[in-house]
Amino acid sequence: QVQLVESGGGLVQAGGSLRLSCAASGRTYSTYAMGWFRQAPGKEREPVAAISRSGGDTYYGDSVKGRFTISRDNAKNTVYLQMNSLKPEDTAVYYCAADRQFRTVVAGTNVDYWGQGTQVTVSS
Repeated sequence: QVQLVESGGGLVQAGGSLRLSCAASGRTYSTYAMGWFRQAPGKEREPVAAISRSGGDTYYGDSVKGRFTISRDNAKNTVYLQMNSLKPEDTAVYYCAADRQFRTVVAGTNVDYWGQGTQVTVSS
């Protein structure tokens, strides 16, 4: 069993930055690929970024490429999402996800574990 707890969300002006964190419980954290998704009101859940178990492979959604960076610290059981040059359209609830398969975290379907989400609001 893995529990995921996100933090770091908040209100920021357009052009600003935020760093989200997702702390995972469990000694098997390093065996899971991790990812971030987001869902805005009235919209479908959207994959944002994913990182493999070792951190050697990453994936980014087209809308965040060049602005967001995913990283992980396996010693701290934590995955991060550094968000720069934020835009109002980045406003959403951001969810952390964990699965043993990197491709599953990229796709966002049948993921093993989800966090409860953290709100990010970008004002214009």
